[in-house]
Amino acid sequence: MGTPEFAVPSLQILLDHGYEIAGVVTATDKPGGRGRSAMTLSPVKRFAVERGLEVLQPEKLRDPGFQNALRALDANLFVVVAFRMLPQSVWQMPAYGTFNLHGSLLPQYRGAAPINWAIIRGETKTGVTSFFLNEEIDTGNVIFQEPIDILPDETAGELHDRMMYLGAAVVLKTVRAIESGTPAIHPQEDKAATQAPKIFHDTCSIDFAKSTQEVHNFIRGLSPIPGAFTHLDDHTLKILRSAMEIAPHPYPPGHFFTDKKNLLKVSTLDGFIHLIEIQMEGRRRMHVKDFLNGFSFQKFPGVKIISE
Repeated sequence: MGTPEFAVPSLQILLDHGYEIAGVVTATDKPGGRGRSAMTLSPVKRFAVERGLEVLQPEKLRDPGFQNALRALDANLFVVVAFRMLPQSVWQMPAYGTFNLHGSLLPQYRGAAPINWAIIRGETKTGVTSFFLNEEIDTGNVIFQEPIDILPDETAGELHDRMMYLGAAVVLKTVRAIESGTPAIHPQEDKAATQAPKIFHDTCSIDFAKSTQEVHNFIRGLSPIPGAFTHLDDHTLKILRSAMEIAPHPYPPGHFFTDKKNLLKVSTLDGFIHLIEIQMEGRRRMHVKDFLNGFSFQKFPGVKIISE
Protein backbone atom coordinates (compact mmCIF):
# COMPACT_ATOMS: atom_id res chain seq x y z
CA MET A 1 0.00 0.00 0.00
CA GLY A 2 1.62 3.21 -1.18
CA THR A 3 1.37 6.09 -3.62
CA PRO A 4 4.44 8.31 -4.21
CA GLU A 5 7.90 7.59 -5.57
CA PHE A 6 9.15 6.99 -2.01
CA ALA A 7 7.17 3.71 -1.93
CA VAL A 8 8.38 2.28 -5.25
CA PRO A 9 11.78 0.90 -4.12
CA SER A 10 10.07 -0.95 -1.26
CA LEU A 11 7.72 -2.68 -3.68
CA GLN A 12 10.55 -3.42 -6.09
CA ILE A 13 12.86 -4.94 -3.49
CA LEU A 14 10.17 -7.40 -2.37
CA LEU A 15 9.55 -8.47 -5.96
CA ASP A 16 13.28 -8.73 -6.67
CA HIS A 17 13.69 -11.07 -3.67
CA GLY A 18 10.97 -13.44 -4.78
CA TYR A 19 8.03 -12.38 -2.64
CA GLU A 20 4.58 -12.85 -4.11
CA ILE A 21 2.71 -9.54 -4.18
CA ALA A 22 -0.99 -10.43 -4.05
CA GLY A 23 -2.00 -6.87 -4.92
CA VAL A 24 -1.15 -3.20 -4.70
CA VAL A 25 -3.35 -0.52 -3.14
CA THR A 26 -2.71 3.05 -4.26
CA ALA A 27 -4.39 6.42 -4.83
CA THR A 28 -6.95 6.98 -7.55
CA ASP A 29 -5.78 8.47 -10.85
CA LYS A 30 -5.73 12.27 -10.93
CA PRO A 31 -6.43 14.72 -13.79
CA GLY A 32 -3.19 16.14 -15.15
CA GLY A 33 -1.40 17.38 -18.21
CA ARG A 34 -2.30 20.40 -20.30
CA GLY A 35 -5.91 21.32 -19.65
CA ARG A 36 -6.04 18.52 -17.07
CA SER A 37 -7.56 16.32 -19.74
CA ALA A 38 -5.28 13.32 -19.16
CA MET A 39 -5.23 11.09 -16.10
CA THR A 40 -2.03 10.86 -14.06
CA LEU A 41 -1.11 7.55 -12.42
CA SER A 42 0.65 7.41 -9.08
CA PRO A 43 4.31 6.28 -9.26
CA VAL A 44 3.35 3.09 -7.41
CA LYS A 45 0.58 2.31 -9.90
CA ARG A 46 2.85 2.92 -12.89
CA PHE A 47 5.40 0.47 -11.47
CA ALA A 48 2.73 -2.09 -10.51
CA VAL A 49 1.17 -2.02 -13.97
CA GLU A 50 4.60 -2.51 -15.59
CA ARG A 51 5.10 -5.59 -13.41
CA GLY A 52 1.61 -6.96 -14.12
CA LEU A 53 0.38 -6.66 -10.54
CA GLU A 54 -3.27 -6.36 -9.54
CA VAL A 55 -4.07 -2.80 -8.46
CA LEU A 56 -6.85 -1.54 -6.20
CA GLN A 57 -7.60 2.21 -6.08
CA PRO A 58 -10.29 2.87 -3.48
CA GLU A 59 -11.72 6.34 -2.99
CA LYS A 60 -12.79 5.35 0.53
CA LEU A 61 -10.93 2.76 2.56
CA ARG A 62 -14.05 1.90 4.56
CA ASP A 63 -16.04 1.06 1.43
CA PRO A 64 -17.34 -2.53 1.78
CA GLY A 65 -16.69 -3.25 -1.90
CA PHE A 66 -13.03 -2.32 -1.53
CA GLN A 67 -12.61 -4.27 1.69
CA ASN A 68 -14.19 -7.36 0.11
CA ALA A 69 -11.83 -7.07 -2.87
CA LEU A 70 -8.88 -6.63 -0.52
CA ARG A 71 -9.90 -9.65 1.54
CA ALA A 72 -10.26 -11.72 -1.63
CA LEU A 73 -6.57 -11.16 -2.41
CA ASP A 74 -5.86 -13.44 0.57
CA ALA A 75 -2.62 -11.66 1.51
CA ASN A 76 -1.16 -12.67 4.87
CA LEU A 77 0.82 -9.43 5.39
CA PHE A 78 0.15 -5.80 4.50
CA VAL A 79 3.09 -3.45 3.91
CA VAL A 80 2.36 0.29 4.06
CA VAL A 81 4.78 2.88 2.68
CA ALA A 82 3.65 6.51 2.28
CA PHE A 83 -0.07 5.83 2.15
CA ARG A 84 -3.18 7.01 3.95
CA MET A 85 -4.21 6.28 7.51
CA LEU A 86 -5.89 2.85 7.48
CA PRO A 87 -9.08 2.01 9.37
CA GLN A 88 -8.80 -0.78 11.90
CA SER A 89 -11.00 -3.02 9.74
CA VAL A 90 -8.22 -2.94 7.11
CA TRP A 91 -5.02 -3.15 9.15
CA GLN A 92 -6.36 -6.02 11.26
CA MET A 93 -7.27 -8.05 8.18
CA PRO A 94 -4.10 -10.08 7.43
CA ALA A 95 -2.94 -12.96 9.63
CA TYR A 96 0.56 -11.53 10.11
CA GLY A 97 -0.64 -7.97 10.66
CA THR A 98 0.19 -4.69 8.95
CA PHE A 99 3.43 -2.75 9.27
CA ASN A 100 4.30 0.74 8.13
CA LEU A 101 7.58 2.33 7.06
CA HIS A 102 7.98 5.82 8.52
CA GLY A 103 10.60 8.41 7.56
CA SER A 104 11.95 9.14 11.05
CA LEU A 105 13.35 7.45 14.13
CA LEU A 106 10.04 7.09 15.94
CA PRO A 107 8.76 8.39 18.28
CA GLN A 108 10.49 11.45 16.83
CA TYR A 109 8.59 13.27 14.08
CA ARG A 110 5.29 11.45 14.10
CA GLY A 111 3.07 12.78 11.34
CA ALA A 112 2.81 13.52 7.64
CA ALA A 113 6.08 15.38 6.96
CA PRO A 114 8.93 13.87 9.01
CA ILE A 115 11.70 14.53 6.48
CA ASN A 116 10.77 18.20 6.10
CA TRP A 117 10.48 18.93 9.80
CA ALA A 118 13.69 17.13 10.75
CA ILE A 119 15.64 19.47 8.46
CA ILE A 120 13.63 22.58 9.40
CA ARG A 121 14.40 21.95 13.06
CA GLY A 122 18.11 21.57 12.41
CA GLU A 123 18.51 17.85 13.09
CA THR A 124 21.77 16.25 12.00
CA LYS A 125 20.45 12.69 12.12
CA THR A 126 17.19 10.99 11.22
CA GLY A 127 16.27 7.55 9.91
CA VAL A 128 13.51 5.12 9.02
CA THR A 129 11.34 2.95 11.23
CA SER A 130 9.19 -0.09 10.55
CA PHE A 131 6.39 -0.60 13.05
CA PHE A 132 3.13 -2.48 13.43
CA LEU A 133 0.02 -0.37 13.01
CA ASN A 134 -2.41 0.24 15.85
CA GLU A 135 -5.28 2.62 16.56
CA GLU A 136 -3.21 5.82 16.91
CA ILE A 137 -1.16 7.16 14.00
CA ASP A 138 2.60 6.42 14.13
CA THR A 139 2.46 4.97 17.67
CA GLY A 140 2.69 1.19 17.12
CA ASN A 141 5.38 -1.19 18.32
CA VAL A 142 8.72 -0.68 16.57
CA ILE A 143 10.24 -3.55 14.59
CA PHE A 144 13.42 -2.08 13.07
CA GLN A 145 15.10 1.32 12.88
CA GLU A 146 17.97 2.46 10.69
CA PRO A 147 19.63 5.88 11.21
CA ILE A 148 20.98 8.18 8.51
CA ASP A 149 22.97 11.42 8.79
CA ILE A 150 21.49 14.66 7.46
CA LEU A 151 24.21 16.51 5.54
CA PRO A 152 24.79 20.19 6.42
CA ASP A 153 23.29 21.73 3.25
CA GLU A 154 21.10 18.79 2.17
CA THR A 155 17.58 19.58 0.99
CA ALA A 156 14.48 17.59 1.86
CA GLY A 157 14.36 16.28 -1.71
CA GLU A 158 17.93 15.01 -1.57
CA LEU A 159 17.42 13.37 1.83
CA HIS A 160 14.13 11.85 0.60
CA ASP A 161 15.93 10.18 -2.30
CA ARG A 162 18.54 8.62 0.01
CA MET A 163 15.97 7.56 2.57
CA MET A 164 13.66 5.77 0.15
CA TYR A 165 16.39 3.21 -0.63
CA LEU A 166 17.36 2.87 3.01
CA GLY A 167 13.65 2.37 3.72
CA ALA A 168 13.37 -0.35 1.08
CA ALA A 169 16.17 -2.30 2.76
CA VAL A 170 14.36 -2.00 6.10
CA VAL A 171 11.10 -3.19 4.50
CA LEU A 172 12.85 -6.32 3.20
CA LYS A 173 14.50 -6.92 6.58
CA THR A 174 11.14 -6.52 8.31
CA VAL A 175 9.29 -8.90 6.00
CA ARG A 176 12.01 -11.52 6.49
CA ALA A 177 11.80 -11.17 10.28
CA ILE A 178 8.00 -11.51 10.27
CA GLU A 179 8.26 -14.47 7.90
CA SER A 180 10.68 -16.23 10.23
CA GLY A 181 8.56 -15.43 13.27
CA THR A 182 11.35 -13.50 14.99
CA PRO A 183 10.48 -9.78 14.89
CA ALA A 184 11.88 -8.27 18.12
CA ILE A 185 9.30 -5.55 18.69
CA HIS A 186 9.42 -2.88 21.37
CA PRO A 187 6.96 -0.12 22.34
CA GLN A 188 7.59 3.54 21.61
CA GLU A 189 8.34 5.96 24.41
CA ASP A 190 5.47 8.42 24.07
CA LYS A 191 7.12 10.99 26.35
CA ALA A 192 9.92 11.40 23.79
CA ALA A 193 7.54 11.97 20.87
CA THR A 194 7.78 15.01 18.59
CA GLN A 195 5.40 15.96 15.80
CA ALA A 196 5.77 16.49 12.04
CA PRO A 197 2.42 17.93 10.94
CA LYS A 198 1.30 18.31 7.36
CA ILE A 199 2.84 21.22 5.45
CA PHE A 200 0.42 23.90 4.24
CA HIS A 201 0.98 26.97 2.05
CA ASP A 202 1.10 29.32 5.02
CA THR A 203 3.72 27.09 6.63
CA CYS A 204 6.13 27.90 3.79
CA SER A 205 6.40 31.68 4.25
CA ILE A 206 9.96 32.64 5.28
CA ASP A 207 10.49 34.70 8.44
CA PHE A 208 13.79 36.52 7.90
CA ALA A 209 13.66 37.88 11.46
CA LYS A 210 15.01 34.51 12.59
CA SER A 211 18.68 33.55 12.67
CA THR A 212 20.52 32.81 9.44
CA GLN A 213 20.85 29.14 10.39
CA GLU A 214 17.13 28.83 11.09
CA VAL A 215 16.21 30.45 7.77
CA HIS A 216 18.67 28.25 5.88
CA ASN A 217 17.24 25.12 7.52
CA PHE A 218 13.71 26.27 6.70
CA ILE A 219 14.56 26.77 3.02
CA ARG A 220 16.26 23.42 2.56
CA GLY A 221 13.60 21.63 4.60
CA LEU A 222 10.93 22.72 2.09
CA SER A 223 12.97 22.24 -1.09
CA PRO A 224 12.05 21.39 -3.77
CA ILE A 225 8.39 20.83 -2.89
CA PRO A 226 6.42 22.81 -1.81
CA GLY A 227 9.21 25.40 -1.61
CA ALA A 228 9.81 28.16 0.95
CA PHE A 229 8.73 31.53 -0.35
CA THR A 230 9.02 35.25 0.24
CA HIS A 231 8.01 38.34 -1.74
CA LEU A 232 10.23 40.45 -3.95
CA ASP A 233 8.19 43.64 -4.07
CA ASP A 234 4.77 42.31 -5.23
CA HIS A 235 6.08 39.04 -6.69
CA THR A 236 6.17 35.66 -4.95
CA LEU A 237 9.67 34.22 -4.95
CA LYS A 238 10.51 30.66 -3.96
CA ILE A 239 13.99 30.05 -2.61
CA LEU A 240 15.03 26.47 -3.31
CA ARG A 241 18.70 26.52 -2.42
CA SER A 242 20.59 28.94 -0.19
CA ALA A 243 23.88 29.62 1.56
CA MET A 244 24.63 31.37 4.84
CA GLU A 245 26.63 34.47 5.68
CA ILE A 246 26.86 35.15 9.41
CA ALA A 247 27.80 38.81 9.77
CA PRO A 248 26.54 41.74 11.87
CA HIS A 249 24.75 44.45 9.88
CA PRO A 250 22.52 47.49 10.48
CA TYR A 251 19.66 46.43 8.21
CA PRO A 252 16.17 45.24 9.21
CA PRO A 253 15.48 41.59 8.34
CA GLY A 254 14.06 40.89 4.88
CA HIS A 255 15.95 43.46 2.80
CA PHE A 256 17.25 42.33 -0.60
CA PHE A 257 20.74 43.18 -1.86
CA THR A 258 22.40 42.46 -5.22
CA ASP A 259 25.53 43.22 -7.24
CA LYS A 260 23.42 42.86 -10.44
CA LYS A 261 25.63 39.99 -11.64
CA ASN A 262 26.13 37.03 -9.34
CA LEU A 263 24.76 37.85 -5.92
CA LEU A 264 21.30 38.20 -4.47
CA LYS A 265 20.99 38.05 -0.69
CA VAL A 266 18.48 38.85 2.05
CA SER A 267 19.20 40.20 5.52
CA THR A 268 18.34 38.06 8.54
CA LEU A 269 18.61 38.55 12.30
CA ASP A 270 22.34 37.89 12.38
CA GLY A 271 23.54 37.90 8.78
CA PHE A 272 22.39 37.20 5.25
CA ILE A 273 20.85 34.36 3.25
CA HIS A 274 22.43 34.06 -0.19
CA LEU A 275 19.97 32.89 -2.82
CA ILE A 276 21.44 30.12 -5.00
CA GLU A 277 18.44 28.59 -6.79
CA ILE A 278 15.13 30.41 -7.01
CA GLN A 279 11.80 30.40 -8.81
CA MET A 280 9.87 33.58 -9.47
CA GLU A 281 6.12 33.10 -9.84
CA GLY A 282 5.24 32.12 -13.41
CA ARG A 283 8.83 31.25 -14.26
CA ARG A 284 10.98 28.13 -14.17
CA ARG A 285 13.46 27.21 -11.46
CA MET A 286 16.85 28.79 -12.16
CA HIS A 287 20.25 29.64 -10.75
CA VAL A 288 20.37 33.14 -9.31
CA LYS A 289 23.01 34.20 -11.88
CA ASP A 290 20.59 33.38 -14.72
CA PHE A 291 17.82 35.20 -12.91
CA LEU A 292 19.92 38.35 -12.50
CA ASN A 293 20.83 38.22 -16.20
CA GLY A 294 17.25 39.05 -17.13
CA PHE A 295 16.40 41.02 -14.04
CA SER A 296 14.73 44.40 -14.53
CA PHE A 297 15.80 46.44 -11.52
CA GLN A 298 13.37 49.24 -12.41
CA LYS A 299 10.51 46.81 -11.77
CA PHE A 300 11.85 45.89 -8.35
CA PRO A 301 12.66 49.11 -6.48
CA GLY A 302 12.89 47.24 -3.18
CA VAL A 303 16.25 45.69 -4.10
CA LYS A 304 19.33 47.56 -2.89
CA ILE A 305 22.26 47.63 -5.30
CA ILE A 306 25.66 46.79 -3.84
CA SER A 307 28.34 49.03 -5.32
CA GLU A 308 31.12 47.18 -7.10
